[in-house]
Amino acid sequence: MRKALMAAVAACALIAAGTTGQAQEKLKIGVLATLSGALTSGGEDGVRGAQIALKQRGGKIAGREVEFIIAATDASPDSALRAARKLVEQDKVQLILGPLSGSEGIAMRDYSKTVPNVTVVDASSGALETTYVNPSPNYFRFNSNGAMWMAGLGEYVFKDKGYKKLAVIGEDYSFPYTQVFGFALGYCKAGGQIVQRQWVPLGTKDFGSVIANIPDDVDAVFLGLGGGDSVNFLNQYGQTGGKAKFVGGSIMVDQTVLSSRGNAKRLLVGTPSSGGVADAWDDPKWKAWVKAYQDAFPADKRFASPSLFATNYYNAFNGMATGLEKVNADLSDGGAKFRAELAKVELDAPNGPIKLDDDRQAIATTFITEVVEGPNGDLTNKFVRTVPNVSKTMGLSAEAFKAVGLPSRTNPECKP
Repeated sequence: MRKALMAAVAACALIAAGTTGQAQEKLKIGVLATLSGALTSGGEDGVRGAQIALKQRGGKIAGREVEFIIAATDASPDSALRAARKLVEQDKVQLILGPLSGSEGIAMRDYSKTVPNVTVVDASSGALETTYVNPSPNYFRFNSNGAMWMAGLGEYVFKDKGYKKLAVIGEDYSFPYTQVFGFALGYCKAGGQIVQRQWVPLGTKDFGSVIANIPDDVDAVFLGLGGGDSVNFLNQYGQTGGKAKFVGGSIMVDQTVLSSRGNAKRLLVGTPSSGGVADAWDDPKWKAWVKAYQDAFPADKRFASPSLFATNYYNAFNGMATGLEKVNADLSDGGAKFRAELAKVELDAPNGPIKLDDDRQAIATTFITEVVEGPNGDLTNKFVRTVPNVSKTMGLSAEAFKAVGLPSRTNPECKP
């Protein structure tokens, strides 16, 4: 799959080949994508999203042919840094699209400060700290962070679903911490309790002891897992015959999981969640994006609808391209004029309007959803409602949000 993606990207980059005369130098864009490890399927779909965005622009930005240079990561900070250094030092890129995963984003924020003439446009990472703690002037993010993706879900789960007491199972790194943090802000304020949190390494194969430790007296289990970890957990939980209800983190119920092989994913039917997309949103722009995604790849080379990752990479590339068009793709000043324009970009994106705040963090829409089975047997996220204009302080004042502290394994506590 990875080789096929690389070949497809190369072909996409050559769409505009055949220009006459003295062609302008290609505009090289480094793309960080998680193409190994638990989040591989997300990385692959992210690349598909970027490919579609480039193709829709005829393979060019401001008349310059675009070349994607793919740099693979495994979702770890070290792999992202190695890939980024290769892009900058060997491939001489001034533009990086990526990364995908939360802790990668924090590492790339810090790296970007050491290469001030390189502009990094985050493609899908969701750690809160990336654009909140010591933000970098050349780091931009057109997607919400993981806490923002949880806006409104805690209240919905407590009031509408009636889940008063929860346990948590999540991967032990920054993004799931951020998701639980954002969920708990609303859930705890509404009166809910989180009585247990189990954190597992990214790439966990055996969930036996974790499953055995789930309390019997909780109303549901919040699952902050993604990719292969999600599928492994569901397969093993299904084998126990367990009947727990679930609340899903944003990538627990993403198409990377709902389109996976096997029947264990059907344990998610009825699961409420929230995030940056709703598969079944009846909006013309969203439906057009779904059709463009489906038309771009054979059914066996994509998901039933674009994942959160595909949508985020698509938007991130379009944000970058819009800013570049404002300066005629001229980066000769180290990208200073480009970054000034990029900060002002507002996207009329398939998943709602996006603009950037003063820290270059997206203000965007969150979708509350519920997993349902469609007429053809496919699983999809039914649209429940939107929470518009979500900012990084989650509706709190800057002072009140700061007082809560940063996401961690235990914060916020959410006790009665």
